[in-house]
Amino acid sequence: MNLTEQLKCNISELQESLLAQHPQMPTLLHTIWKALKENPDQVTLLEEEEIQIIVNGLKKQTSTEIAVAALKSSKKGTSKIGLADL
Repeated sequence: MNLTEQLKCNISELQESLLAQHPQMPTLLHTIWKALKENPDQVTLLEEEEIQIIVNGLKKQTSTEIAVAALKSSKKGTSKIGLADL
């Protein structure tokens, strides 16, 4: 089994662990991290779904939520800024 197949297998196991909340999830995350760190070219071969599985595993393991802030374009007040304000 080559490295790409091994990574895909580990990611698949991670997804199953996420769904089952398996105690092996931290080990799988570490194995995936180690493989990707040693072979960064493999990151480009991952599909978006596989990357999402890894991110979901990291979010669950670290009890962290990745916030996506919606930036509101506000023109109010920006037209009145001059050099003196800087």
